Amino acid sequence: MRHKRAGFKLKRDMSGRRSLLRNLVTSIIQEERIITTVPKAKAARPLLEKMITLGKQDTLHARRLAAAFLMTPDSVKKLFDKIGPRFAQRNGGYSRIIRVGCRKGDGAEQALLELVGSELVKRAADRAKRREERLKALREGREDGETENPS
Repeated sequence: MRHKRAGFKLKRDMSGRRSLLRNLVTSIIQEERIITTVPKAKAARPLLEKMITLGKQDTLHARRLAAAFLMTPDSVKKLFDKIGPRFAQRNGGYSRIIRVGCRKGDGAEQALLELVGSELVKRAADRAKRREERLKALREGREDGETENPS
């Protein structure tokens, strides 16, 4: 029985588990969504929530704690510049786990671990990209001598 034994082992030793979870949290902060197995997502979620709470504080001490855990300086910068202010008015619940089915090779159940609100950010980025493409196409059409109303 596992009474009072918290946490996930993920079939790894302590150092392997720590580096796996650090990499997962860093990837989530950089990409805002990842697809992984359900146990890994459940193990990474509390660590991600703690990092976002540090990002909301925005003190030197919080930055150093986050830099000691996250793997890249870019992820630390994004955490404190973009993600922390985005969740400033929210008290927890910064991420969600959505089950997406089984992996083809070994049948492991997969999950999408994403930040709440990242779908809106992604949708807005896609809209801006499409708008730029339309404007570019219009400019190219006018530069070629084509007009919309031939007379």
